Amino acid sequence: MAELRGRMESLAGDVERMRAERADLDVEIAIRRGTLELLGKERGADPDNLTNREKAVLLRAVTGETGATAKSLFARIGIARSTYHYQPDAMKKPGKDAWLPPLVEESFESSMRRYGYRRVHLDLKSAGIRVSAKRVMRVMAANGLKPVFKSAKRYGSYKGEVGKAPDNLVNRDFHAEAPNMLWAAGPDRVLHPGRQGVPLAGGRPLTAGFPSRGLGDSPNAELANGMLDDACTTLKDGERPVVHSDRGCHYRWPGWIAICESRGLVRSTGAKGCSPDNAAAEGFFGRLKQEFFHKRGFANVGMDEFISMLDEYMVWYRDTRIKTEYGMSIMARRRELGLVA
Repeated sequence: MAELRGRMESLAGDVERMRAERADLDVEIAIRRGTLELLGKERGADPDNLTNREKAVLLRAVTGETGATAKSLFARIGIARSTYHYQPDAMKKPGKDAWLPPLVEESFESSMRRYGYRRVHLDLKSAGIRVSAKRVMRVMAANGLKPVFKSAKRYGSYKGEVGKAPDNLVNRDFHAEAPNMLWAAGPDRVLHPGRQGVPLAGGRPLTAGFPSRGLGDSPNAELANGMLDDACTTLKDGERPVVHSDRGCHYRWPGWIAICESRGLVRSTGAKGCSPDNAAAEGFFGRLKQEFFHKRGFANVGMDEFISMLDEYMVWYRDTRIKTEYGMSIMARRRELGLVA
């Protein structure tokens, strides 16, 4: 009997321990779930990322859900006892960011819902509004202000070898120390809702945006060559940039080669089928599709209007869109460098 009683007591102890572990796990799950609800997936489920006000809200929610005491949660959530008891009164007052959401939303909407928190922060800064990027991020997350992005299938222009390709002189170093030392060129297309492709050709100097773009109804030599000719009109005497591209046939045809030779341009190409070797051009077209096309409605837009809207976006990209590297638009950067009046 004594042995049986000992086993029963041991079993009861095991059950009690398992209940305590289960209760502790329930508390941890409630903390993580509550943190995600406050922060969103983008900012994660770490309570350390919460403000004191948010931690107080979380602690109150967890105690109500699990029955745990507030005292047992102070250390786990990372809030001092005195801070927690201060928060109920503080939460009755207007938040310190109450003035900020309308300004953030105005900047976000004026970008056609294209800006993330970094560019919204720079836009507010350029308007003389001093606020940290982290506060802007919190306001955007709390108000559901997310750029309408969608991952896109990559379009490849590679059609096979048509002759010996130039060497890769850039080797993924897309930094240029002066204007018109390095250009990145690339083709792409945007599908009109009628499933008709709108081919694009873009050339981009790596110091201040791109000087030329081409839009057409066929990804032919005329489109690519016309873009390069237009770009060359911006060159000053003695400027002979390296023109880097992929190995697509657009940049291996006699017309393209003839323009490069007549203008003294140095050709450079990446490896076969290797988009990172032309990341500067690929990145531009990726941003164009994310900011202009994906998750936007064009159902009742005709082809001519669609092309016009696309051209307007590219002008906005050059003249208005904030480039985080500069903290200003590409056109403003050009003026700063003395490239335009």
